[in-house]
Amino acid sequence: MPEGSNRPHQKPTLGEHLAALRNAAGLTLRQVEEATDKEVSNAYLSQLEKDKISKPSPNILYALSEVYSTSYEDLMERAGYLPAHSEASGRRQARAATFAIENLTPEEEKALIAYLGFIRQQKKQK
Repeated sequence: MPEGSNRPHQKPTLGEHLAALRNAAGLTLRQVEEATDKEVSNAYLSQLEKDKISKPSPNILYALSEVYSTSYEDLMERAGYLPAHSEASGRRQARAATFAIENLTPEEEKALIAYLGFIRQQKKQK
């Protein structure tokens, strides 16, 4: 999430979450563009991350969920396509790094995503 967010106790915006996921994956905007076979341009992703676009199409969210290895349903929920805490096939939808832990605060979720990014960077350096 961007530093200096003025929303300390609120759930990160879709853009903030996408930026955190991209940073955790250690990818640049252009690398994401390539990884999605140019389905998501780097300029479009930049606008998404800056919350200039708040409701991208489901196919964009699907492409990003594949690149970031995150829950498509979570991205759909964050974009407003699904109600919060929706149930599908009788199971709780997993969020980034919360597949086994319920009721994380937004700060805890942010910290887990940042730590995941750190772990992935360490693996790339080996």
